[in-house]
Amino acid sequence: MIDAFALLFWLQAKVLPPSDLGSNVQLVLRWIHFVAGITWIGLLYFFNLVNVPLMKALDGPTKGKVVPALMPRALWWFRWGAVVTVLAGFVYWLLILDTEPPNDPGSRTWTTAGLWFAVVAVTWAIQYFLVRLPALAKNGWVFGAVVLVLAALMGGVIVHHVTAYENVSNRVVSIGVGGGLGLFMMLNVWGIIWPIQKRLIGWTKENAEKGTAIPPESAVLARRAFLASRANAWLSIAMLFFMAAASHYPLFVAG
Repeated sequence: MIDAFALLFWLQAKVLPPSDLGSNVQLVLRWIHFVAGITWIGLLYFFNLVNVPLMKALDGPTKGKVVPALMPRALWWFRWGAVVTVLAGFVYWLLILDTEPPNDPGSRTWTTAGLWFAVVAVTWAIQYFLVRLPALAKNGWVFGAVVLVLAALMGGVIVHHVTAYENVSNRVVSIGVGGGLGLFMMLNVWGIIWPIQKRLIGWTKENAEKGTAIPPESAVLARRAFLASRANAWLSIAMLFFMAAASHYPLFVAG
């Protein structure tokens, strides 16, 4: 008992969390961001590294049993993990923008965030239409190269926009680029992957239960979802780099 009280006394003396609300809110947001991000990106890698090869090896009847049982639950965690990851990271970034120089952080915060969102949305809209082009969707390497160029241009615009302010930190710029990639990926999840997968799951289930023929368009849609998912897998590598650089590597400015 004495040892327990001694330990509690020692912990009370050694563990001194920040007393200000802002620091604690930022910690909670980062914690949520990490947990949700691990869930989202972990499932992204599962789909690309495990699930895609597995589905190619399954025959029709087996796929009719596996897909309806596995995919709805996996995709639920996948798509909502993406939402929580992006929202928590976005709010965290807003708090950083609002507490760092320049002198009018309120105006800078919303101007920066608004233009940041617009740049990402426009870039994603371009990719959304490109993935629907049969000639481009036919070659995954070409499509991947196009997406990487788009992402690089998007990142360059974000860096130029964010660093237009004096005394901006490496953390603000790195999170801006990494978060832009994350938002782009989330739009892929909700705008391409999930709508298509929902239809494919329904068709597969009806085929297994009722013998209903799967529509011919399923192959085109499956290819489109695959390309979006594979693009996300590659972009996630860059996204994770910039998120790590925010706190551990002064990539853009002395931070």
